[in-house]
Amino acid sequence: MGGALTLLSAVNVPEADAGVVWYGYPPLEYVDASKIKAPLLAHWATDDAAFAYANVATLEGKLREAKVNFEFHSYNAKHAFANETADSKNLPFLKYDAAAAELAWRRTMEFLARNLR
Repeated sequence: MGGALTLLSAVNVPEADAGVVWYGYPPLEYVDASKIKAPLLAHWATDDAAFAYANVATLEGKLREAKVNFEFHSYNAKHAFANETADSKNLPFLKYDAAAAELAWRRTMEFLARNLR
């Protein structure tokens, strides 16, 4: 629920300073990008069976049209690639990827350092 809640919070909490999306998104008809005031960073898994990567382009279009300040990064990985316990769940659509996780966390910390007040 993290990515979806981050996007919905960005829509409904205009006083937020920044948002970081990990993997997911809500149904895109609930994302009124014109209401998003905070900068967003998002990490997407290109082999995500839980959230179709093809829909990321649709979301990107909505954000671009609304002139939202956003930064998207894609990783050749599966859902939950930054979750160190993903492999222990024995689910075929989850897979921890240490290299992708490290890069995503570095990008997240840099983004938050630039954007939090």
